[in-house]
Amino acid sequence: MQTENTVNGMLETWTVDEVQAAFDKNEIVLIDVRTPQEYMFEHVEGALLMPMAFFDAQKLPTQDGKRIVFHCGSGMRSEKVARAALDAGMTPVAHMGGGFGAWKTAEKPYMGTDMASGAPQRKG
Repeated sequence: MQTENTVNGMLETWTVDEVQAAFDKNEIVLIDVRTPQEYMFEHVEGALLMPMAFFDAQKLPTQDGKRIVFHCGSGMRSEKVARAALDAGMTPVAHMGGGFGAWKTAEKPYMGTDMASGAPQRKG
């Protein structure tokens, strides 16, 4: 995990391995900040969707018992959302470095779309 001290608190960047380990143990809430279309095509099974365009830190669940980790396609949008959460007073805040692209490259499991039928399909 990489950390950065910001004016508003600590920003953590987690690796895909750290995210998967914590997610598998139900220690985190994984929030996907991509568009609904991106999420419907493929996503980490069990991740919640809160698109960056509609992000409101006040509507996030509390971190009592579970940490929140944001992710997007490449890590760029999730970092912006994480910084916005810090600006809103939420701390600590984490996002997944490399995003969903890194998740797929690491061959982690996810829900995709069967291109022949359009049906959801587990992959990885």
